[in-house]
Amino acid sequence: MPVENSRLSGFFRHSVAERRQIVAEMTGLSDQQIAALQASGALSEEAADRMIENVIGTMSLPVGVATNFVIDGKHYLIPFCLEESSVVAAASNMAKRCLKNGGFHTNSDAPMMIAQLQVLDCSDWKKAEQDVLSNADELMALCNSLPSTMIRLGGGCKRIETRLIDSLSGPMLIAHIVVDCRDAMGANAVNTMAELIAPRIEEITGGRVHLRILSNLAAHRLARVRAVFTPEEISEDGTHENGVSVIEGILEAQHFAMADPFRAATHNKGVMNAISSVAVACGQDWRAIEAGCHAWAAHSNEHYGSMTMWGKDEQGNLVGSIETPMAVGTVGGASKVHPVAQANLAILGVESAQELAGIIAAAGLSQNLGALRALSTKGIQAGHMKLHARNMAVSAGAIGEEIEIVAARLQQVSGPKTQTLVGELLEQLRSE
Repeated sequence: MPVENSRLSGFFRHSVAERRQIVAEMTGLSDQQIAALQASGALSEEAADRMIENVIGTMSLPVGVATNFVIDGKHYLIPFCLEESSVVAAASNMAKRCLKNGGFHTNSDAPMMIAQLQVLDCSDWKKAEQDVLSNADELMALCNSLPSTMIRLGGGCKRIETRLIDSLSGPMLIAHIVVDCRDAMGANAVNTMAELIAPRIEEITGGRVHLRILSNLAAHRLARVRAVFTPEEISEDGTHENGVSVIEGILEAQHFAMADPFRAATHNKGVMNAISSVAVACGQDWRAIEAGCHAWAAHSNEHYGSMTMWGKDEQGNLVGSIETPMAVGTVGGASKVHPVAQANLAILGVESAQELAGIIAAAGLSQNLGALRALSTKGIQAGHMKLHARNMAVSAGAIGEEIEIVAARLQQVSGPKTQTLVGELLEQLRSE
């Protein structure tokens, strides 16, 4: 289950061990899960060798917890796994600014995935397409003949769709099998079904089935999230007037991303800072998620554009929303192999893949707003560099107590904060 309250005042002031213990007590983590979070190399070489090929070691990344998230009336602590500073802080900051209107509200599709069969060399394309549709019940029954827990739980192939497309290789008939994957991501299941029915598709169409593979454009598995921010919540000083000004700046930045793909790429990178980080933390196929999100940003807009939408309601509140494919699972895959992924899912307390999809999308929307608000007010570097200063000190060669001293002195400098400057500050410190 989610936590009772995600508002953790002063959480960042605690040590890593103290923060871990607070989260463990709030979420009821087992001793084994706590140990997995504590161990820098939680993934054993034995486990790693079973996951991918040619293993030579493992690589660790920080796991941080975003606070203040209220989603569908429940409080969540959301684990992020990434190396970039300021992302967790920004998402947490924005999450606490929409609480007057109940936080984030989700509406996710059923967990439907698509597998495609590419049919070539048909003599009559229209007839081949119609014949596939006429035999849809037989094809679905063949898909669902597989011995599968997913099918026993009510999942399985639910419909057959077809498309005729033109290509450089000539006409193609594309058959889609649409599969309810329940709480699995579903790649293995839909690929197995596609390969199973390929011979029968060839018999029906008289053509040749070439590719048989899932699509990561999970257009039937969309996560939708909406949140409302009052001018006072979004303001820099708590006033309505300042909030109105900040909202106008955010909308101008949003319209830039909607109109220009060069800006949209960076705008959407901010969204994915959160989506990918939570996906990694929870053992999801984050490459598939990224592919789907970016493809949908082009497909749904008829050109590459913003993954998010921002506007105003009649009361002048800022209203944000996101609709994006979110193929995630809580059973199978790395979520059941990696001990830290298991611990992170326990921190979330999710009970279904749909719930996880909404949480990840909410994190993306919150992080996007953090970037837009920073860009349209003080600029992105002010907050980012404040949190990045210690990393710059380490990169310059600072060790031990030098790290905090150099970082503090860097913050006192007005103007550009470059790596060269950090090196000079370290030299000054060591000459004192």
